Amino acid sequence: MQASDSDSTAANSTAAHSTDHALNHVIIEFYEKLSSWEHAIVRDKGFSLSQVHTIELLGVHGAMRMKELADKIGVTTGTLTVQIDKMVEALWVVRRPHETDRRSILVELTDKGQTLFLEHDALHLQLTTDLTAKMSCEERVVLVNLLSRMNNEF
Repeated sequence: MQASDSDSTAANSTAAHSTDHALNHVIIEFYEKLSSWEHAIVRDKGFSLSQVHTIELLGVHGAMRMKELADKIGVTTGTLTVQIDKMVEALWVVRRPHETDRRSILVELTDKGQTLFLEHDALHLQLTTDLTAKMSCEERVVLVNLLSRMNNEF
C-alpha cells in the first residue's frame, strides 16, 4: 500500500506541476492579448500607455500623492514627474498642494482628464462584457473572486 500512496503522491505532484504550467501559459497569453488590445486603443488616441494607466489610477482612486502614484504605477517619482509634466501641458491633470501635508503634492484629473478616463473605462467595460458574454453570472462571480485573490498577491 505504501508504493500505491507514493505513486498517488507522485501523480498528484505531476498533475499540479502540469496545471501550474498550463495556468502560467494561459495567464501570459491573456496578458499579451490584453496588452496588445490596450496598445491598439492607445495608439489612436495620441497618448502613451503609461499616461493611460496614470489616468486610470486617478480616475478610480481620485487625487493621489506623487509618491503613492509612482508606487502604484511601478516607476520612480523622477520618471513620474516627467510624465505628469506632459500630462499637465495636455490639460489632463493638475498638481495641487496637499491640504494637511505641505511637503506633498497631489495629482488629480482635470475635467478633460476625467472625460478621457470615462471614455477609456467604457472601452474596458465593453471588452469585459464581450469576453465574459458566454459565462454564467455564477462563473463571472467566481472569476471576480479568483482575479481579486490573484491581485491581492501583488
